[in-house]
Amino acid sequence: MPVISRFYGILIAMYFNDHNPPHFHAKYSGYEALFDFNGKVIDGELPKRAVRFVQEWISFHKSELEDNWEKARKGEPLSYIAPLE
Repeated sequence: MPVISRFYGILIAMYFNDHNPPHFHAKYSGYEALFDFNGKVIDGELPKRAVRFVQEWISFHKSELEDNWEKARKGEPLSYIAPLE
């Protein structure tokens, strides 16, 4: 599970050859949630504040997430994405 970003204690990861729809995993303090690239939680849960941080981060990096999803589907190395600042 390659980590593609970290910010405010939140770890963002993407699995190689993962199932559709395109998504990533966000982990924070014992919680885990799957987010689509529009910011919707599709499984799991995070505290509300962490969800807001992840959604804000997505708003800046949606195209990079899409690029990484394509790389992951092909088994190629993923690119690190800048953290939320």
